[in-house]
Amino acid sequence: MDIDVLGELAVRENGVSVTPTAPKPRQVLALLALHADRVVPVASLTEELWGQRPPRSARTTLQTYVLQLRELISAALVHDTPPGTSPGTPPGTVAGGGHGTVRGGRRSAKDVLVTSPGGYLLNTSGGTSDVRTFELLAGQGYRAMDAGDFAGAARQLREALALWTGSALAGVQSGVLLEMHARRLEETRLCALDQRIEADLRLGRHRELLGELTVLVSRYRTHENLHGQFMLALHRSGRRSEALEVYQRLRAALVRELGLEPSAALRRLQRSILMAHPEPQLEPAPRTGERLSRAG
Repeated sequence: MDIDVLGELAVRENGVSVTPTAPKPRQVLALLALHADRVVPVASLTEELWGQRPPRSARTTLQTYVLQLRELISAALVHDTPPGTSPGTPPGTVAGGGHGTVRGGRRSAKDVLVTSPGGYLLNTSGGTSDVRTFELLAGQGYRAMDAGDFAGAARQLREALALWTGSALAGVQSGVLLEMHARRLEETRLCALDQRIEADLRLGRHRELLGELTVLVSRYRTHENLHGQFMLALHRSGRRSEALEVYQRLRAALVRELGLEPSAALRRLQRSILMAHPEPQLEPAPRTGERLSRAG
């Protein structure tokens, strides 16, 4: 089973989509996909679907949604290749001839969407997950940054970010749990983006970054590190006055929306540009925490 959640939800078995169009079953599949190969408690699925006030029929209705998902999975499993057969063997054919139940076990929908004590589990059988791939590539990028390999970091982080095709879980009706997961995924994307831009700055690609950073600071009006990177790229491109204007716009947004002044690190960067030091540096921010707490 292959799972994509970094954009539109897409779940495929044997290359066949098992993603329902109905909102509630889609919601159930999304939560199971985010916890692939782990049991999702019935209580969590119920909270996601109905919040703190589920109907009396909640468990029965949830079972109906699971049944609908299994019907989609069953249709995809027609293309499954059981042990002892070649990919061209007709469905239901036993190796050596004959039809009927395949020895060794053709998978059923219940083997893929498993009922476990207290919940359900989506068994990927070693398939792909764009979240897992993203986390692997981003981790490699962070380690390259720590080792001073900025070219390698930029390459790995760019590859990780290319997995995103839109907002996480786009097109899925989200309850409290999916909303929380979507925010967490967005924060990991911003963290990887921040580090990739930092790597590009270290490689002297400040002019190439100007267009991208113009869009980003417009979208994230109170994200300090993105604004600091934009200031640095502008200053290194000989646009000192515009770099200082970026600081003033950020300060106004922080005061107006959050009641905060820019951080000490950003104020030092602003003073450095104001005094026209030849190569000011943006102090590295932590990969979680402060940078994201002021993201808007």
